[in-house]
Amino acid sequence: MPLSQHTARAARVIGTSAAAAALALGAAHTALACSIGDFSAAAVCDTGGHGVIRVTDKDSSGTPATVSLYVQLSMPGGERLVDTKTIEHPTAQGSTVDLAPLDWYAGETFRIHVKAGDQVDDDIQPQVVVPNETCAPSSSPSAPAVPSGQPSSTSAHPSPTSSTAATTGPNPAQSGSATPARDASSAASPAGSGTDLAETGGGTGTTVIAGAATALVVSGGGIVLALRRRSAHRSR
Repeated sequence: MPLSQHTARAARVIGTSAAAAALALGAAHTALACSIGDFSAAAVCDTGGHGVIRVTDKDSSGTPATVSLYVQLSMPGGERLVDTKTIEHPTAQGSTVDLAPLDWYAGETFRIHVKAGDQVDDDIQPQVVVPNETCAPSSSPSAPAVPSGQPSSTSAHPSPTSSTAATTGPNPAQSGSATPARDASSAASPAGSGTDLAETGGGTGTTVIAGAATALVVSGGGIVLALRRRSAHRSR
């Protein structure tokens, strides 16, 4: 075989190998390149029970990306920027970031725009719509507060001891009927019966003093009368 034919065959082999290597390198570069298909978004509730738009970036090239959240307004073509976050180190396994909207209600629509270097400058499709389920902030159950001036649960349900004491206590009807009986027994008795009449000034001590005074008056009168008779008798 002439030398020129060997040279031509070797050139063809080298060319084919170089083309295959170029194609493989291009495919590998394409696989590592960042694209809008690496991004996804969903309306979810975070661990605190607040509604957020969660964006996931599965870019294996690790290109930093800036994600912007726009809320769609009721006017045609109207929207407003509400939040912006940056995914610094995306991975093939997925890196997430939560964007916080100003409000949260069913049917609210959001547009998410992604800017990653000079490779991506596009919106995530489709747009995110808040579902009918609403988020509620999580809180640990606690005992309801007792309003001021209201009885507590323990006082609202008396213990058996207090209920027994209330049952065995004096009957208001019996107490009312016993009171007149005590008043009748303590009523004032006639003078001289020996009952203390402090309220009217009478009593046993008063009766004795009055009797002694009467006896003195009588005896004094008798003495005066006897003295007069004796004087008359002498004058005769």
